[in-house]
Amino acid sequence: MASCLCRYRRRILFFCLPCILLLPIYIYVSITLCNIMTYGAPGAHSVQPTHFMATGLKLSRDLAPHPAKTFWRSKLNSGAFWNIMQYVMDCQHNPILNPRLAANPPGISYKTERSRGSRNRCSPNYKINNTMLDFFTLPSRIKDFVTTMHCRSYPLIIDALGVCDRAPTLLLAIKTQTANFANREAIRETWGRSGRIKSRGGRQRLVRRVFLLGKSKDLHVEEKLQLESDKYGDIIQWEFMDTFFNLSLKDVLFWDWFSGRCPHARFIFKGDDDIFVRTPALLDYLLAEEANRSFSNGSSKPNKMETFVVGDVINNAVPIRSNGTKYYIPESFFKGLYPSYPGGGGVVYSGSLAHRLLEVSQRVHLFPIDDVYLGMCLQRLGVYPIHHPAFLTFDFPKDEPQEPCANHTILMVHKRSPAEMFQLWTETSTPSPKCRNATLRVQTGVQYIRQKPVHNRS
Repeated sequence: MASCLCRYRRRILFFCLPCILLLPIYIYVSITLCNIMTYGAPGAHSVQPTHFMATGLKLSRDLAPHPAKTFWRSKLNSGAFWNIMQYVMDCQHNPILNPRLAANPPGISYKTERSRGSRNRCSPNYKINNTMLDFFTLPSRIKDFVTTMHCRSYPLIIDALGVCDRAPTLLLAIKTQTANFANREAIRETWGRSGRIKSRGGRQRLVRRVFLLGKSKDLHVEEKLQLESDKYGDIIQWEFMDTFFNLSLKDVLFWDWFSGRCPHARFIFKGDDDIFVRTPALLDYLLAEEANRSFSNGSSKPNKMETFVVGDVINNAVPIRSNGTKYYIPESFFKGLYPSYPGGGGVVYSGSLAHRLLEVSQRVHLFPIDDVYLGMCLQRLGVYPIHHPAFLTFDFPKDEPQEPCANHTILMVHKRSPAEMFQLWTETSTPSPKCRNATLRVQTGVQYIRQKPVHNRS
């Protein structure tokens, strides 16, 4: 009997032992197959760096998980005035922070708000005195801006009605002040000529010009400006005081004018009145960019131009806290880094982007520095400006040797007097044989990286 049981035990072990040994292999293969079916085979998909992964109701390798609860920041750490005001506006217009907007979008349009403001003259808001503890110690230009930054509807004093009788390829919008007659005259006779302009490549395109102004306290100068407008028809003037801190207001009013008077212009160059632009070379550059962005592998992509903006891009800039400069921004007004922005001396963006800037500007409080304000609007549109070294917002680098053909490699340079504009126009319009085939500047190193807002615009 015992020998019989021993014999059967040996047979059971003989047949079961292989199964026992194969069981871990079976489990390993099963787990591997499950992982492959769930996440894909190793190496089948490119591994992207993980910046943020929200916990949610559903996990997927293709889609972000649906949040189980609100994860957007609900409190503001900064106590600066502009940050607080903008945070309130973001909450009002952001469907993530305000879920009711998704079901009930706001019904008040920009035109309704504008017409309401134009019937009643906007008055300064002196209640802000109690909001900023150091208000009475601030420079008068900052106090004036803070108390009127809610005002953005001003009637036109002078309009340029016939500028865009036909849709131009390029609209030159030049920020100027009433007393700068010599600058405007030099621009009209050099790089800012209006009409069909021949590019460096020989293509003729329609270019139009307008000057953007507020008003001054000098009545004699205002009378001369009216005569200038009667002669040239290129003046746009609004009824606000033309100060440095009102340049962002000038931008918003121009975007509104553009949407009604010149909505089909393909490109806008917005710059100061003390710069020089190689307009023929700029036309070549823009036409090439438009062709590259409109067609790719034979397929049309018309929406590409809605994000086009190019200039001398400044990154990681911080507010200047020195009270002795006109760029002074007190900590009680704004905290944080500035978004990336193109220097305001000269920037180009598409006409389609200008319409989007008008819309988003209604959700961004005015800021004292106009090029920073443009960056704030671009940031909320998800648009990153293109840096091009041929836009010399801060002139040629001081440590760069002056080449004989240097002026033939730029698109824009700041800053230049009226006499220098005429000189550069003559030089670049009839280049010497040596400079005839000069190409645009390219980025050669760290000399074009701007870490601080070292402004030197007047």
